[in-house]
Amino acid sequence: MSERASKTRYITHIALYLALAVLLPIGFHAFGLLGRVFLPMHIPVLLAGFLLGPVGGLVVGLLAPGISFLLTGMPPTYAVPLMTLELSIYGLIAGMTYGKLKLNIYISLLIAMVLGRLMFALGLLVLGMFMKLPYTAAAFFSSSGAVVAGIPGIIVQIVLIPVIVAALKRPRTVKLTP
Repeated sequence: MSERASKTRYITHIALYLALAVLLPIGFHAFGLLGRVFLPMHIPVLLAGFLLGPVGGLVVGLLAPGISFLLTGMPPTYAVPLMTLELSIYGLIAGMTYGKLKLNIYISLLIAMVLGRLMFALGLLVLGMFMKLPYTAAAFFSSSGAVVAGIPGIIVQIVLIPVIVAALKRPRTVKLTP
């Protein structure tokens, strides 16, 4: 494959993961499934990190919340910069730990998820100094906060993402029968 075709394919994959990051939350909300619980935007961002590397994951994580907000009004306005911080760390760290450091996918996933959530909390702390937010960094980690509310989504990510990555990385052989 030529370098130009390779770059085109890479950009196309970024666009695919961005589209999924916008469409999955729409689908979850259309069926009454809460985005705050199942974290559908996180899945394409993490997949981009694992499959496209740290730069691809970072780009998808940086762009997805803003594009989603502009097209759908989700996430809420205050959450856009917070999710941008969180998701960009998800994509970057997933790509770095799995692709560059060659860590196990589960370890990479957990590191990315913890660091992303910590970045969200740090963003809450800083943004909360300048404006009134619906909850604080402490409430974010409380028993009724977003971390606990997102446990079903975290479980879905831990189960689904390694399976999807393995399936997409599996070499494909084409049998031509006469």
